[in-house]
Amino acid sequence: MMPQHTRPRQICPDCDGFPTVAITTGQRTDDGHRQILTVTCRPCNGTGHRLPAAVLARTGR
Repeated sequence: MMPQHTRPRQICPDCDGFPTVAITTGQRTDDGHRQILTVTCRPCNGTGHRLPAAVLARTGR
């Protein structure tokens, strides 16, 4: 049975819910493939969601 009262998670405003992206450097490897860097969103730690500020404030007390 699924819980009836679930809180919707807020999507991270920094990454818009896409926490991991692949960025090409423009260079190629020896075998001809492009060099790719995988980068994760730092504010949400790669989850795509962030806690509301009120939750963070209550936790610190």
